[in-house]
Amino acid sequence: MSKKVVIIGGGIAGLSAGIYALKAGYEAEIYEKNSIPGGECIGWNRKGYHIDNCIHWLTGTKKGTEMYEVWEKVGALSDDTEYAKIDSFYSSTHNGKSVTLWNDLKRTEKELIEAAPEDEAEIRKFIEYVEYSKQGLFPAGKPMEMWGLKDYISMGKTMADFPKVIKEFGKISLEEYSHRFKSPLLQKVICDYLPKEYTAYSLLVSYATMADGNGNIPMGASLQMSLRMEKKFKELGGKIFYDSPVDKIELDKKTATGIRLENGKTVKADYVVPASDIYPLFNKFLPEGYMPKEVKKAYDDPKAYPVISGFQIAFAVRGEFSGSETAFVDIDPIKIGTRTIDRMYVKQYGYDPIFVKDGKQVIQTCLTQYDADFEYWKSLSKEEYDRVKKELTSEVEKRVLAAYPKFEEEIEILDTWTPLTYERYCNAYHGGYMSFVTTPLGKALTIKGKIKGIDNLYVAGQWTNAPGGLPVAAASGKFAIQRILKSEKKDINI
Repeated sequence: MSKKVVIIGGGIAGLSAGIYALKAGYEAEIYEKNSIPGGECIGWNRKGYHIDNCIHWLTGTKKGTEMYEVWEKVGALSDDTEYAKIDSFYSSTHNGKSVTLWNDLKRTEKELIEAAPEDEAEIRKFIEYVEYSKQGLFPAGKPMEMWGLKDYISMGKTMADFPKVIKEFGKISLEEYSHRFKSPLLQKVICDYLPKEYTAYSLLVSYATMADGNGNIPMGASLQMSLRMEKKFKELGGKIFYDSPVDKIELDKKTATGIRLENGKTVKADYVVPASDIYPLFNKFLPEGYMPKEVKKAYDDPKAYPVISGFQIAFAVRGEFSGSETAFVDIDPIKIGTRTIDRMYVKQYGYDPIFVKDGKQVIQTCLTQYDADFEYWKSLSKEEYDRVKKELTSEVEKRVLAAYPKFEEEIEILDTWTPLTYERYCNAYHGGYMSFVTTPLGKALTIKGKIKGIDNLYVAGQWTNAPGGLPVAAASGKFAIQRILKSEKKDINI
């Protein structure tokens, strides 16, 4: 009789763990608190329009990479997958001037130099190091503790220039890096896409992913990708139970015997794989004493390990943008949470028919929120929360129209969501839709897949490896099953 793997959470990590468990010959059951799969990789419908929550670009769409193999194995991508025809990362506008980070690095270099000739040397260096960053591929073959000498030699060959990127940009923030440029516009470019506290190399690697064709956007939106994975899981014989929030992991000394649901039902297991946010893992599912020291340190030091979320609004508008699908613009200062913000991005979704209805397309904005902003939202009563959301939505709409007056005649508010939305829906710590931010003040957090003191529990999820995101989630599900296989002295190649 096959051993049973019970998985907490039906997001990307949980689905991946379930699929790999079945491929490895185990039974697999997933228990998900919500009514659909995907966790944060979802979307929803409002007023007949589809709103996407997740994929701005999907790392691992380039065939031949280890991450592509994972996406293919879990049913997320295939040879038939169509991708959006997008040729740029984003545009930044400041004081009437605009530049774009195109997927074509030569085109970007030329445009940036024309816009800021005084920064030519620094621009050429930026492009050179983005080129190096194409080598910074996420290793998704197996957990690094299982690597041998050949694996490290192979990585050294394929990433020969990438150490230069880490050495040059691994210890400075994006804000510090931006000051190397004289042009105020280019300073904005560097700090626009990611929070300015991020280590500088994070931007270079993200841009390189797009420029290398390894960060495409699958057509059909985030939820459809999650549904493809759910379909794969069920086809292999897996069982997924929705509307089944977990209360705790049952322990007998050093063994996890199963899980108890909030409705009181218990589920026996040979192995337990928590694939949720790690905050409820150590503050609800397990006693807090099991929390690794490095994780506690991160929670206790939000300056070095901040968590980011967003105040987001989706609109329906008639008409198209010119230029990049994602554009950052100056706005009249607006206070959201504890922060005053004078830059905002507007992302158009007209590249995919799923976001278009009656000639109108969905556009979205996101204004970054931090730990203190989450606490602000959390402090509001239900009435205050609704009032503040409504007032801020109106103020953001005014700023969208100031940047794009052509939408004045036909703009419709579809939905608004805050850090509390992510906490409620995904149990996300401080509403974080990624893992802890990697800053120069803190060490990039990596959580070992095994919890000390419990023999048969293996952790998956984006929080296991900073900065989180979809590739970390999917690979971590695979890694959890490989760790189970190794514990049984079986072949880890699945």
